[in-house]
Amino acid sequence: MIETHAHIYDEQFAEDRDAILQRARSGGIQEIWMPNCDQHTIPGMMQLAEKYPDFCFPMMGLHPCYVHAGFEQELRIVEEWLNRKSFIAIGEIGMDLYWDKTFRDQQEEAFRIQCQLALKHNLWIDIHSRNAFWETVHLIEEIANPKLKGIFHCFVGNLDEANKAIELGFKLGIGGVATFKNGGLDKVLPHLDLQHIVLETDSPYLAPVPYRGKRNEPSYLELVAQRVGDLMHRPKVEIITQTTRTAQSLLTRHKAGSIKFL
Repeated sequence: MIETHAHIYDEQFAEDRDAILQRARSGGIQEIWMPNCDQHTIPGMMQLAEKYPDFCFPMMGLHPCYVHAGFEQELRIVEEWLNRKSFIAIGEIGMDLYWDKTFRDQQEEAFRIQCQLALKHNLWIDIHSRNAFWETVHLIEEIANPKLKGIFHCFVGNLDEANKAIELGFKLGIGGVATFKNGGLDKVLPHLDLQHIVLETDSPYLAPVPYRGKRNEPSYLELVAQRVGDLMHRPKVEIITQTTRTAQSLLTRHKAGSIKFL
């Protein structure tokens, strides 16, 4: 399995990170993809990428919840890193209108700029779109470049939203919410083609049942795979095989395991 979205560098893992990574390996995880948040999360993320170069793969980007008045300086740091090191994607980027709408205009501009960086560096984008799916879609359509591809991370939308994301050429990142009783994905996943889905945990957040409310970790990805299989009426092994193949297809610039840190 490929864990397509985990903040494994988060301080919640400080005391037992190596053990968690070992559990992930033992549980069938072959790669963990790490989205960045802002300049302060880069050092920890890059340390993991260098310690586990065949296992922990970094993205580079500015998370919308970290976009403030001085976001341009953050984006300069993002671009500096993109020019110095190799990354698998630009992420996580997007829009978040759930917590605070104060910097909505800045979020939009940061997204536009980072999409252009993705196109420049031939990378896919990892999208965060909480309470802002259609706003994010509007920006993608405004950019109107068919080479812009990626994942709608933590997808929890309805069938119309799922079909729109797929129409734009994006994959749907499915995580622990699929296991929630009222998560809503039971009304969506049965109607989708498996080739449009990838798996994630968003660790340490959104742990699947039966760990809901506790710290999430990549080894729980198997629970997500099982739930997706149940909802789509497919065996878990088929879910794992196809979602892994789909995730690998995103790595247009770097084949898995080939990233070199200069």
